[in-house]
Amino acid sequence: MNSHKPVNALIPGLGQRSIKTALSTAILALLYLPFGENPTFACIGVIFGMGNGMEDSKKSGGNRLVGTIIGGLLGIGIFWIEHWIFPKGNYYLRVVLIFFGVILLVCASVIFKWPGAVQPGGVVLCIILFNTPADHVDYAFGRMFDTAIGVIFAIAVNAFFTRERVDKWLKREAAAENVE
Repeated sequence: MNSHKPVNALIPGLGQRSIKTALSTAILALLYLPFGENPTFACIGVIFGMGNGMEDSKKSGGNRLVGTIIGGLLGIGIFWIEHWIFPKGNYYLRVVLIFFGVILLVCASVIFKWPGAVQPGGVVLCIILFNTPADHVDYAFGRMFDTAIGVIFAIAVNAFFTRERVDKWLKREAAAENVE
């Protein structure tokens, strides 16, 4: 486990990861503004994707991205099955299908060697089945795309603003303050 102490933290526990996560989320939300798109899932991707270091970012961001893809694809398939059998939908069938969907989600996550993808995949699966607009396919692919953007953005920020690089900048600032 990566243990670290926030450098120059005025607020307990507020360190580099917290600042990078908050800043990345805000910047990504601003980048979505001109397109008139909702940044929610991209921002969630940033929050899941920002780790203590690159390996942690790849693991947690990968869990979110792979889970979103598996859950999204399963959601599309299950939604299609339900509406093939009952064109106007049927809640009771959906309940039975979510049971099998979660089983498939767990199996697929293990097969793809991403067991951490189960939780985010389950969230997406439930959203698609129980809280999705009529065009579930566009919705699902939109969530996959937005999540990918968020995770990639978090990993890029973490790659550029490495712990060592930021520590170096902060130590330089602290040294400059001590000289004055």
